Amino acid sequence: MTEILTPRLLLRRWTDDDLAPMAEINADPEVMRWIGDGSIHDLERTAESIERWEEEWDDEGFGLFAVELLGSGELIGFAGLSVPEFLPALQHEVEISWRIGRPFWGQGYASEAAHAVLEFALQDRGLDRVIAIAHISDTASQNVMRKLGMAPERDTTDPQYGLPLRVHAIDLSEYQA
Repeated sequence: MTEILTPRLLLRRWTDDDLAPMAEINADPEVMRWIGDGSIHDLERTAESIERWEEEWDDEGFGLFAVELLGSGELIGFAGLSVPEFLPALQHEVEISWRIGRPFWGQGYASEAAHAVLEFALQDRGLDRVIAIAHISDTASQNVMRKLGMAPERDTTDPQYGLPLRVHAIDLSEYQA
């Protein structure tokens, strides 16, 4: 399954039409504040990211979904599963993540998309466990993690940027949709 419908969202694979709106999201310093070193991503870097996300679908059988509003068809960001290759100690894990454009914050879209991704991880991909990683000061993302039933598991440091990260986890046998 490469499309998921929720009451307000469509989670789907990426198309060429998604590049410009995703690049706009990635160019917002507030959106990118807790991503990597906090720098924005330009059109070229966004294109490289989308290409990498699509390759992960082929390699792993899961990836990051483009998230669009059902009513308007507008791309609002992404949500999905990936291997956290930036953290060598966690490369054996599967991470849930999301990035939503600022005009769509505070409306429950991240939680709605993430719940759908957890159901996908459990029911469609048969995963037993999923983690989520956030900058230790990113309380908004950690609030979504708690809403998903995830619990803080440990703190670590981003090896590239030296920033403090908190790892949350959920055993999907305990997940309540």
